[in-house]
Amino acid sequence: MDLHRARKGVILTTSAFTKACYEFINRIEGKKVVLIDGEQLAELMIDHDLGVTTTKTYHLKEVSNDFFDEEEA
Repeated sequence: MDLHRARKGVILTTSAFTKACYEFINRIEGKKVVLIDGEQLAELMIDHDLGVTTTKTYHLKEVSNDFFDEEEA
């Protein structure tokens, strides 16, 4: 980040960041660094349909109470 005089950055891993890493990032002044671990990365990929394929779709249904309401005669 310093080489490019960046004030913001994102660091991705397919694994997990250590507690020490989070502590280090919190001590940095004047720069904003976002850490995205493997679990967050997978969630973002699914949410944005990036690098994933839909294999099955499920339809959730519920009983319509209107269908069973008796009409007044």
